[in-house]
Amino acid sequence: MTEVVGSGTKSAEDMTRRQAGEAMRRILDGDPDPTTLGAFWLANRWKHNTPTELAAFTDEMCDRVEYATPDADPVDCGANYDGKGRSAILGVAAGVVAAAAGTPVVAHSGDRVPTQKQDAYKHVLDELGVATELTPRDSAAMVDEVGFGFYYQPAFNPAVHDLFDRRDRMGVRTFVNTVETLANPAGASVHLGSFYHLAFAKKVVETFDESTFHDLDRVIMFQGMEGYDDIRPGYTKVADWSADGEFEDYEIETAEYGMDFETEDLGVEDVAADSARLTREVVAGDRTDHWYDAVALNAAVRIYAGGDADSLDAGLDAARSAIDDGSAAAVLDDLRGF
Repeated sequence: MTEVVGSGTKSAEDMTRRQAGEAMRRILDGDPDPTTLGAFWLANRWKHNTPTELAAFTDEMCDRVEYATPDADPVDCGANYDGKGRSAILGVAAGVVAAAAGTPVVAHSGDRVPTQKQDAYKHVLDELGVATELTPRDSAAMVDEVGFGFYYQPAFNPAVHDLFDRRDRMGVRTFVNTVETLANPAGASVHLGSFYHLAFAKKVVETFDESTFHDLDRVIMFQGMEGYDDIRPGYTKVADWSADGEFEDYEIETAEYGMDFETEDLGVEDVAADSARLTREVVAGDRTDHWYDAVALNAAVRIYAGGDADSLDAGLDAARSAIDDGSAAAVLDDLRGF
């Protein structure tokens, strides 16, 4: 299969679904020689994977994931596991606010995942004093009891976690960095993600559509900061897909939704610690500045994605109310006490 994809950027062939599935199965079984695995991963990076290949990789991974589905149907947020290094992680605050507004949210990540090995959801939650190294069953209980839940990759996706050393030695991202974010450990019907370019959003949508394991009702993706699920200030593209096959993309100006500032204004020195501090301050109602505005819009997207608001404007009203009336602060307290 390395010969199929590895002949060069222009002459490489795409794998069939069966070939891609067998490749992922061998990888997760630890079968390939390290040199062969590295060549295969790098060849796929050069070639660019098709949705059919990504769906096969994803389905093989999902066969080994330990799923724990809460009674609630949360919005699944699977931001890039290798994290952010320059700007605050707003997803915890946004998820707490959305939960307070009535939209349950699930986040999942690993711990210093290659290649960047930077701060992710887990590290912000750790700074907040929230339990993160949970079994999937406990993560599902967190969703139902609090409205916001965190799933820890080594617990629910140990087969991918076991690839850590080999991925680390690659030095570059591989398709594993994409498919691990699509695990959906809570079995949610809505996925919220981010992209650098719209073409990637379309590829992720097609991947979910071709997956035999996943059966989603909706996928919403937007241009995120540092490839994360935090909306980038300014002109931003959004991709919105529903299970009836409808796909639309549109642009928003975040200033129209309160985010009237620059990307640099969301920079921090210590991503995990500063993100946790800002989360506490925003949900407690101690800030009315651009951090409040950024969290409110990111929460609004989650509320809208979950179907609890028929527009971003309505989601934004719900998010602001959840902060202003103290509901978000109560959810964060419950989360820390879980």
